[in-house]
Amino acid sequence: QVQLVESGGGLVQAGGSLRLSCTVSGSIYSINGMGWYRQGPGKQRELVATITSGDSANYADSVSGRFTISRDNAENTVYLQMGSLKPEDTAVYYCNAEVSDYGPGYRDYWGQGTQVTVSS
Repeated sequence: QVQLVESGGGLVQAGGSLRLSCTVSGSIYSINGMGWYRQGPGKQRELVATITSGDSANYADSVSGRFTISRDNAENTVYLQMGSLKPEDTAVYYCNAEVSDYGPGYRDYWGQGTQVTVSS
């Protein structure tokens, strides 16, 4: 069984910063891509940032230049450093990872989500 657990969400004022963490645990052979997604009130879940096993990052236009994704492969952890936060960033943030658990191929796993609320 593979589990993803996010932490670091909370309340922050506009212009502030927050750092999210997500740790993968369980039966892990390898982790390929990792990423962060978010779902705001009344909105569809959207991609925020992804990072490959080779540390190549991709960002949504709405967060480019403000957010930084990184990963620590030794700890099976992905981070999202969020800066210059805006009220529009308010959402539940979900961690995603492509995990091989000794079986063939990779499967997508999701965390439970962590709430980020940005006040004005």
